[in-house]
Amino acid sequence: MSTETEIQAAVFRRLIEHLDSRKDAQNIDLMNLAGFCRNCLSKWYVTAAQDQGKEINYEEARELVYGMPYSDWKEKFQLEASAEQKFLFEKNNSV
Repeated sequence: MSTETEIQAAVFRRLIEHLDSRKDAQNIDLMNLAGFCRNCLSKWYVTAAQDQGKEINYEEARELVYGMPYSDWKEKFQLEASAEQKFLFEKNNSV
């Protein structure tokens, strides 16, 4: 593995650790502020694996990103989106 790839892998692991430590940062908040969320990272993981000839399904990728099955994370940490969060999401995604 090249040094650049090792650095990128370390950065990805750090991003996952950071998101894990900030469960208060809801996916809708991430989408509204940055245009991506944990689910996006999971989808990108699946695509990157496929590009390398590896098979991983979306739920497996989600478990890697969330650190647990998504259904467990959702039950424990996901809050109901506020009207303002929903409005911003619709506004940002109506383009």
